[in-house]
Amino acid sequence: MELGLIQKQTTKLVMTTQLHQAISILQYSTAELLEYVKEQALENPLIELQSPSWDGGIRSSKRSYDSGTRQDPIEYAETKKSLHDELHEQMRCISLSKKITGIVDYLIDNIDESGYLRINESEVMAYLGVDQFELTEAIRQVQLLDPPGIGARSLSECLSLQINEQGAVFELARDLVSQNLKALAEKKYRLLSKQYNVSVEQIQQAADLIADLDPRPGSKWVVEKPTYIVPDVMISEKNGRFTVSLLDDDLPAMKVSNSYRSFKNNEAAEYLKSKYQQVSWLMKSIEQRKQTLRAIMGVVIVHQQGFLRNGMSDLVPITLKEVANEAHVHESTVSRAIKSKYVQTPHGLFPLKNLFTSKLTSESGEGASSSSVKLFIKELVENENKLKPLSDQKIVEALHIQRGIDVSRRTIAKYRDELKILSSSKRKRFT
Repeated sequence: MELGLIQKQTTKLVMTTQLHQAISILQYSTAELLEYVKEQALENPLIELQSPSWDGGIRSSKRSYDSGTRQDPIEYAETKKSLHDELHEQMRCISLSKKITGIVDYLIDNIDESGYLRINESEVMAYLGVDQFELTEAIRQVQLLDPPGIGARSLSECLSLQINEQGAVFELARDLVSQNLKALAEKKYRLLSKQYNVSVEQIQQAADLIADLDPRPGSKWVVEKPTYIVPDVMISEKNGRFTVSLLDDDLPAMKVSNSYRSFKNNEAAEYLKSKYQQVSWLMKSIEQRKQTLRAIMGVVIVHQQGFLRNGMSDLVPITLKEVANEAHVHESTVSRAIKSKYVQTPHGLFPLKNLFTSKLTSESGEGASSSSVKLFIKELVENENKLKPLSDQKIVEALHIQRGIDVSRRTIAKYRDELKILSSSKRKRFT
């Protein structure tokens, strides 16, 4: 071993700030890009945004007011009574002792948004200074309120409270939810029929009854604002030809402000120079993002004519690598460009990544996309005889006979799991 100085020339990629920004912008959805541009405009005094209608987000029909405290009348009309308000209102119509009423009011305030009573009974008794009998009576009064199942302390109790009719099937259903809910969920009907000494058909009837119950009785009072998916790319048909438009074309036009040219101070000039470089890179990165998306969508238009005209069943298999070769970009660039983006097509809104699928062999030699195979599996299961559901092997045979596609049983099981379709033994019905 010896020490020495060695001079060696190497080539490596350095992740600069500008390169990192360009990669991030490529991955942004339209909404994320709008927010990012707004943030950059606040931080960089040289950026001027020219868009009178732009408010830093997707166009909205929501009304605005000069006073921030005034509520939109449309929103006000949509407000609903809360679950707690509804239960307290029902309690005002019931005559109970003052002490029990106080306990009931406390319990109602502790019911969660699903309608369950999540309490520690020992802690509640100590906090309120009540005994077990009084607390049990108060819980009983809460569980008598509407909707049925409210105030339950477990899923089994919630379902049991909703089975309030008499009869052999109802009694069996009540026993199942209180004693064997897990086995019922796993559809072990034959095992349960032996355990309860009843027919499998009776277990099926009880299971159907339980399936109609509401496991979250308080959820209907939860008011959630709807979230909307804004497409990043739109494919439209005109005169028999498909065209692509990027919805980020509505980004506010950016230009470099001329207000700071009069600054001659060295320190200020250096600062403005760095800010000018930042805005130049930002504009260049956004333009590069547009060009990349257009190149990728151009390849999609060429290959997916069948899908655009007939729907998902005619989706042609095409991989990211094949698209990258035709678009003259790297495969990782395609992967980043389609991330978290949606495309509006004549057949609906789809995640952009769904248009790129693997290829399965077929007798015609052209191959079939995994998405079209999944759609075929879903149709087969929806139309099957529920008394004799199709096994994975039967689906394999149906694919070969009807579509000329050869896949393994393991692949079918994988696709079935992705579609959240149960196995044939768990799909089987007995009545």
